[in-house]
Amino acid sequence: MSTQVENNNIDDHVDDTIFECLDLDNPKSLFLFAGAGSGKTRSLVNVLSRLRDAQGHRLHLNAQKIAIITYTNAACNEIQHRLGYDHLFSVSTIHSFSWDLIKSFQQDIKKWLEINLKSEIIELEEQEANGRSGTKASIDRVRKIASKGDRLKNLEKIKKFTYNPNGDNRSRDSLNHAEVIQITADFLSNKQLMQNIIIKKYPILLIDESQDTNKLLMEAFFKVQKKHSTSFSLALFGDTMQRIYTDGKVDLGQNIPDNWEKPEKKMNHRCPKRVIKLVNKIRAGVDMQVQVPRVEKEDGIVRLFIVPSMTVNKIEIENKITQEMATITGDELWNSPDIKTLTLEHHMAANRMGFIDLFQPLYNHERLKTGLLDGTLPAMQLFTKKILPLIKAKKIRDEFSVSHIVRKYSPLLDSNLLKKSENQLDNIKQVNIYVNELYSLWKDNQNPKIIDVLQFVAKSKLFTIPEMLHSIANRTEEEQHIVEQGESTEDRDDLIDTWDNALSGSFSQIEAFDEYFSGDSKFGTHQGVKGLEFPRVMVIIDDQEAKGFLFSYEKLFGAKELTKTDLDNQHEGRDTSLDRTRRLFYVACSRAEKSLAIVAYTQAPVLVKSYVLSEGWFEEEEVIIKS
Repeated sequence: MSTQVENNNIDDHVDDTIFECLDLDNPKSLFLFAGAGSGKTRSLVNVLSRLRDAQGHRLHLNAQKIAIITYTNAACNEIQHRLGYDHLFSVSTIHSFSWDLIKSFQQDIKKWLEINLKSEIIELEEQEANGRSGTKASIDRVRKIASKGDRLKNLEKIKKFTYNPNGDNRSRDSLNHAEVIQITADFLSNKQLMQNIIIKKYPILLIDESQDTNKLLMEAFFKVQKKHSTSFSLALFGDTMQRIYTDGKVDLGQNIPDNWEKPEKKMNHRCPKRVIKLVNKIRAGVDMQVQVPRVEKEDGIVRLFIVPSMTVNKIEIENKITQEMATITGDELWNSPDIKTLTLEHHMAANRMGFIDLFQPLYNHERLKTGLLDGTLPAMQLFTKKILPLIKAKKIRDEFSVSHIVRKYSPLLDSNLLKKSENQLDNIKQVNIYVNELYSLWKDNQNPKIIDVLQFVAKSKLFTIPEMLHSIANRTEEEQHIVEQGESTEDRDDLIDTWDNALSGSFSQIEAFDEYFSGDSKFGTHQGVKGLEFPRVMVIIDDQEAKGFLFSYEKLFGAKELTKTDLDNQHEGRDTSLDRTRRLFYVACSRAEKSLAIVAYTQAPVLVKSYVLSEGWFEEEEVIIKS
């Protein structure tokens, strides 16, 4: 339910509480609960502006700053803009913040990498000694051992490590995203000097979207705060109901220390009354958090359309539902082709847009999933930021863009290499030959395999191949033939197998993938739209199409019973498929500013209707079964 309030200022005291905690003389730490549409960013900016007025001069004198960690570059830019780009505030993503902390510890970084690489090589060598030679797994392992061995030998030559939080870090002296996070967490947890640096430089640290911040770093921040509680404030902003990524700290909201403040924002400024009532019901099974609407908010309209899962033409039925919503709401804009359609699982969008063969293997691998979703996976950046733009530019004969891409990214045109070259013009001509040979893979409207594109790029050295793909990219024809035979053996490297499966599809899937994750398609997901809002939202639920074992809407809607694994996980306090599904549904529904249509495909339409009515999620007239 949602309770009506008399004014829109019921959360004003929350900003006061946060401000009082961030006192340099008497610091306290806090966890702010801020549900969907609660104005979290506005509170953040209000408090920071007050801190600037009250303590800015003192911080400047001590050469100190207030650090704010946000999840995306877009969020960084928004906060910096609202704060007038004041240098008192260090606003950055977690990767940028981490690199800024560790980049001066060059020898420590080298030692950490040396230990880590040696450990990985020993593990691979043990696997190779116990495995069968001549198999795909053996070929892949040998190449990985060689690649890591080369990197280990190269460590001695590296004078300074580099890192680009927004790039793919292709040079031999660069760190990758995962390493930066792991090193930072290790140093913060175990190096007193690193702890001293962070509390002296940033006596106040605010973390936005803390529920999705890497758990290793969150645990390290908690250690620093506990040890230095009299001189360091840690302020966490978030909502555990909106946790999306799997590397976040699962129990964040449950284990906040007793001496922390725990303010809560109650108002939802975004959604109409009916949507707020629904999202309150959705999260009622998780916690006691209840939001209220703004005084002037309209009632809004919600409908649940239940469709048999065996329906053949789903796009057609969804188009008819948008027409029906236009009639129900009296809002002709429901007939617009750009209605925001939210799929509750990426697989559904991948199916509809034609990149499922690329997406599914990567998404199902725990080590790759988060990087795939947040755009930091170096192997995908090779395709989306270099090869795809290059081919697009060639197709429209934009030679200026072609030249810009190869000059920016190709190691063959590296400035140091060109300086050593006796004939720079020959280098440039050779690169042009390689570009044209690469583009020839698309001649006569062909759609080459991703792996063929990768192996050409590796052979020509047109772009640097990320370490993760070395063993695949550099196979001989004979080795590739062995791989394609698909021999069955337990002696396999599941990470390389995953990439082999993902890269076996056509390159057009890269373009569809890029369109979807850059937000250029009509489809979106909970991950892509968290923090965003849309007047009219259609949420599509389809377990059969999603193919995800991590989620189950049939369970959430009462059409399937919980499994023994679900019950065991519940009993032991672990995340269940029901928990994950409820969170995704909450995030998607809470995007709507005016009206919301939910399309649920199910094998048991009558059972689903009966369940949602009994739970009080919907009224009888709001539930429509489509035949």
